[in-house]
Amino acid sequence: MMSRRSLTLRQDAYTSLVALKREGESFSDVVLRLTGPHLPLTAYAGAWAGVPKAKIDEIQSYWRACERLSRAKLRRLFSVAVTGAGTR
Repeated sequence: MMSRRSLTLRQDAYTSLVALKREGESFSDVVLRLTGPHLPLTAYAGAWAGVPKAKIDEIQSYWRACERLSRAKLRRLFSVAVTGAGTR
């Protein structure tokens, strides 16, 4: 038998929870997915062992490109927020 509890959430918290809810999930499923057991960082130690250096270089290059794009987007967004207009 499932235990029931009543919770009070602010509207913004409820809206956030709804946005995180996947198709077919209950709110209990969402809460457990977000707060469930997480592995410590040490569990990932050595996870990249055996990956060829060329592949690691490729991934790092991709990450750097993403970071450059993110920074450029942030600059554009900041420019729009400060000046009220920006370039697109």
